Amino acid sequence: MMLTPNSRGVGRVVASGRPPAAPIDDQASRLAREAVEAAEMRAHQSRPDVVALRVERVRAQVDRLCWSGIVLGLAFTMTNVQGFAAAGSVAWSLPWLAAWLLDPTVSLVLLAILRAEQVTARYRVCTGPWVRRAKWFTLAATYVMNTWASFAAGSWSGIVLHSVPPLVVFVAAEAVTDLRDKLTEAVSAAFTEAGERTSVTVAAVPARVHERNAQRPRRGGQRTTFADYLAVAVDAWTPEVVVSPLWVREVTGCSRGLSSRLAAELGKTVVDGGDES
Repeated sequence: MMLTPNSRGVGRVVASGRPPAAPIDDQASRLAREAVEAAEMRAHQSRPDVVALRVERVRAQVDRLCWSGIVLGLAFTMTNVQGFAAAGSVAWSLPWLAAWLLDPTVSLVLLAILRAEQVTARYRVCTGPWVRRAKWFTLAATYVMNTWASFAAGSWSGIVLHSVPPLVVFVAAEAVTDLRDKLTEAVSAAFTEAGERTSVTVAAVPARVHERNAQRPRRGGQRTTFADYLAVAVDAWTPEVVVSPLWVREVTGCSRGLSSRLAAELGKTVVDGGDES
């Protein structure tokens, strides 16, 4: 144990090897700052725009992941489609080189359709039947060209291997459109729900507070006199109210120094009025 002087010159006993405890005032001020920061953070997080932004970020992540899987799946099918189109041509010959153009042709059309559906789903615009037919045709063509050699050879392992990427692309192309539509609804629902929650919070403020604020004397153009404060306190007083400086400050909004005088004067006024009655 040892004795350490504090800021007032009074010694404090602390355990040996342990630093003296932090002042209570510093802890209270730190907690007050953290409480204010937490309240501001909650207020911002509950705003409708912020809630909708969080859902928008999730939708962007879903789009990026789906697009990455679709592009990788189409890239995997490119070599098999080229082998199907080349049909045993000599390497680096003109037919062999031209065979590399078949898969990008089909894939670019498919990607264009998916990109257009991304925008139409965002704004909830329905597309025509030819859009879905074109998407299914490109996916079916990719599947057939990718698995033709395996079916011709009767290789079940090759069929399974080369069927997985086209089927994943097909399922992802169908699912991503529905996901975009539902995520758009989620953004609207989140925005509406946050707006309603904010409105309910504002409406839940007791009307009594607003009535008191309306009764308080205004200090806009002229100075509020002692008589004005007293008149407001008299109007707000009821027989069950215990007159105190705190109650006077709550009702009139006057300063702490003036509330004691107002409470004393109000007490005399109430007593005199009761005796007269």
